[in-house]
Amino acid sequence: MTATHEVFNQASPRVDVNEYTSNLPLVEAVHAYGADWASGDLAEAGALVGRADFQRDAELANTITPVLHTHDRWGNRVDEIEFHPAYHRIIGDAIAHGAHTSCWDDPRAGSHVARAAMFTQFGQIEPGHACPVSMTHAVVPSLRVDPDLAQQWIPRTLSRDYDPSLADPAKSSAIFGMAMTEKQGGSDVRANTTRAVSNGDGTYRITGHKWFCSAPQSDAFLVLAKTEPGVTCFVVPRTLPDGTRNVFAIQRLKDKLGNKSNASSEVEFSDTVGWRLGDEGAGVRTIIEMVNQTRLDCALGSAAGMRQSVAEAAWHVRHRAAFGATLIDQPAMTAVIADLQLEAEAATWTAMRLAAAYDDDSVQSQAFRRLATAVGKYWVCKRGPNHAYEALECLGGNGYTEAFPLARRFREQPVMAVWEGSGNVIALDVLRAMVRDPLSVEALDAEFELALGQHRGYDLHVERTRKIVAQAAADPTSAPAIARRLTESLALALQGSILIRQAPSFVADTFVSGRLEDAGQMYGVLDSRLDLNALAARA
Repeated sequence: MTATHEVFNQASPRVDVNEYTSNLPLVEAVHAYGADWASGDLAEAGALVGRADFQRDAELANTITPVLHTHDRWGNRVDEIEFHPAYHRIIGDAIAHGAHTSCWDDPRAGSHVARAAMFTQFGQIEPGHACPVSMTHAVVPSLRVDPDLAQQWIPRTLSRDYDPSLADPAKSSAIFGMAMTEKQGGSDVRANTTRAVSNGDGTYRITGHKWFCSAPQSDAFLVLAKTEPGVTCFVVPRTLPDGTRNVFAIQRLKDKLGNKSNASSEVEFSDTVGWRLGDEGAGVRTIIEMVNQTRLDCALGSAAGMRQSVAEAAWHVRHRAAFGATLIDQPAMTAVIADLQLEAEAATWTAMRLAAAYDDDSVQSQAFRRLATAVGKYWVCKRGPNHAYEALECLGGNGYTEAFPLARRFREQPVMAVWEGSGNVIALDVLRAMVRDPLSVEALDAEFELALGQHRGYDLHVERTRKIVAQAAADPTSAPAIARRLTESLALALQGSILIRQAPSFVADTFVSGRLEDAGQMYGVLDSRLDLNALAARA
């Protein structure tokens, strides 16, 4: 029996790899966008998330999934979520390394870039915990609307300590979630029916149902509810200042396609106490910056997933032989790995360029990020699922089993395209931004202009993109029908501009040839100018 079961020609586990120093486009982007000062911390985190025990924790957190306990053994309502300890170890490490709010705690040149790079490393290995980490990061600009609430909550969000207990309302750290959508409205939050009534002392009583409440184990939430003037934003803590539990009845946890380690839930509010954040009727305006920040994190999360996918695929094909040669040395596989790496590099550079825009509060940069964040989120997240599938296929049958991480990644990637606005919602937001803020169109076009004159294929794409923009502006009534085409064209122009100016020349050459001139998959292009081996070697 032993003689027939010799294991050979199998790749060893991809562990004990520094996930920062081995990710060349991420290192290059951190340098290009002024965050080299963080490289030591980023490399330290890269070594941590690359360890075998960290990867094992990621597996455990996704296979021994959260459990809802609505009542204790005596029948008291508790609404608590039980996680495997591996989940708490992962999120604790992410917070200790500042993956949540380091850019707010230590604002300086490149701070958003450094935080984005840290966030992607943890999300690359275990993406589920990144949901509450992202929301805790994103809530800070919204909390600043109210000085009193900001003073109460922001110092706790900046803490590097992680305390999952809900017992002490005055504990020094806090994790935030959000509860916006309802079953009848989804992204149309103005269709919400949850109501809030003032108590006359600055607090409100909230009654209603939320169809998706992210990370219900969090310490506090931003919640949308209607008052007389309209949709209003509230801070709703799980534990009230007197130590009693707020009414936060978790109805069930969602049984999702992926994102298994992250508890998503339905929640009932019944005279639940909340503190108004911003003016009555201005809830969407209050929460919009949180939405923009989480959209950025969706792009970062998808880019992180692409990095995991291509890194695992490249590792396999470098350690596996078939038909007389190592897989990576066979031209067909070289082209596939190069194509996967190209998509991952374009996503990484795009997401990091967006992060850099949040380090610059000039009028031009603010206008750029208003439009570019939606454009980048749409395209990078759309590309994630197919990228994961192609990478999975490189592993053959192994990739289709739960014993390898790419099956989990394949189920994970679609959530980024759904979270914070699925395709049509984002594309229509792009149109809305173009109409409401013409300066954002000028700022994005200025980014395109910086790369003109170096690649004829890129120049022609920008020319086509400008025509689509003009077409949408000339006929706003019909523009929604071309919203997706417009957004995709803008995204490719943005990616091309960034790569031409910042990435190694052979990366930019390949992108223009394979994504703009051929307008298809790069491995369908035969072009002697392209160095596919050099691109594949970066994976």
